[in-house]
Amino acid sequence: MEGWREEPVSVSVFAFVGAPGAGKTEAAAVGKELGFPVVTMGEVVRAELRRHGLELSDANAGRVATELRAREGLDAVAKRCVPLVKGVALVKGVAGEKKGVVVVDGIRGVAEVEAFKKEFGDDFVLVRVDAPLRVRYERIQARGRGDDSLSLEEFKNREARERGWGMEEAMKKADKIVQNNGSLEAFRREIKKLFC
Repeated sequence: MEGWREEPVSVSVFAFVGAPGAGKTEAAAVGKELGFPVVTMGEVVRAELRRHGLELSDANAGRVATELRAREGLDAVAKRCVPLVKGVALVKGVAGEKKGVVVVDGIRGVAEVEAFKKEFGDDFVLVRVDAPLRVRYERIQARGRGDDSLSLEEFKNREARERGWGMEEAMKKADKIVQNNGSLEAFRREIKKLFC
């Protein structure tokens, strides 16, 4: 149709930050169940592992993620995710919606927060998920992902590595905080409230 222009799609980006095993992925799953597209930042690292033919393990994921950030900056993963967020927002707009929600799972550092803020401004909402160390460790043991088979000491080292990427500073910048130290049902209810 001549002269027709698609109106820009406005998107709210809800991103989850927290220590390993705090519940970021579970929070993102709630968003997905509500029909929101999810961009998983860890998938960028897992894609790099596949590209290099490396086994999915915590050591390999940590090394590749650290090398990627050293080579491209601490916001490297976020920069790779921004086009994905825009892409799913565009798809939502094509479906006729003018305001969409996109969920981002797995902020690991303050540089990533700044990259998303720069791109999405006030439409970027950072949500911190908190849970005690012992609870988080038990959760990662139960989820059975290839990069989660760690001793408690290795788990603490993983957390220290992520703190080195600016995770603590990122958590301090959270717009909202959700505690995840009770039942799964209670946590899921709290996450649903964020999206309403």
